[in-house]
Amino acid sequence: MTYQVHIIAEAEGDLFEIYEFVALSNSPQRAEKLLTGLEETCLSLAELPNRGHVPPELQRVAVYDYLEIRYKSYRIIYQILTKRVFVHCVLDGRRDIEELLHERLLR
Repeated sequence: MTYQVHIIAEAEGDLFEIYEFVALSNSPQRAEKLLTGLEETCLSLAELPNRGHVPPELQRVAVYDYLEIRYKSYRIIYQILTKRVFVHCVLDGRRDIEELLHERLLR
């Protein structure tokens, strides 16, 4: 069963910020490779989107509507609605993201 994957505007912004940071602090080639990997991981949710798990930060507050998968140290937070997957956030997993998740996903 194939799902449609939608990367919402805020997640697109996350991808741009990650690309920009890596391009400026490291190299544009490394940033491009990272961006490609992140996008491919997001799009791979078209097959087996249920393979993710509930982020622990959301599980602690009894929110089970969102799942996450990882690409390297990045966390991709998404939601499955019928035959569609909505990617809400792409975040650096090395940072404390609890407040950001609550702000973005629990509005």
